[in-house]
Amino acid sequence: MIGIVCLEERKGMQFGGRRVSRDRVVTEKICELCEGKTLWMNPASEKLFAEQKESGKVTLQAAADFLEQAGEGEYCFVENTGLQDVEAKIEKIIVFWWNRHYPSDRKFDLDLSKWNKVSEEEFAGYSHEKITKEVYEK
Repeated sequence: MIGIVCLEERKGMQFGGRRVSRDRVVTEKICELCEGKTLWMNPASEKLFAEQKESGKVTLQAAADFLEQAGEGEYCFVENTGLQDVEAKIEKIIVFWWNRHYPSDRKFDLDLSKWNKVSEEEFAGYSHEKITKEVYEK
């Protein structure tokens, strides 16, 4: 499984049920990454990709137990749950850093220092002038 998360600088994922992960440039980049593959997610995340799904740019699979259902090499967009319980099956983690401090009540629960950063890219998002994409492997 390949995990995809969007985080603010202090590893926050959500605040009061609101997502940190809303930026249409990032959504497009995620769809490009998943081209030809299924993108698994929680049903609450599906509306974030509604436009891309309608246009056929991505195949979405939403399920409450999406982390358990996703197989080897499949992508999982994670914004409202932890990854610690499935860390053993994660092959790669793709992090989009917002490079800002936001309040958060749900934090990313993996220690990235135990992973190898294999790439880093900065780009301008739609709502954020600087977003950093980092890719980590075991």
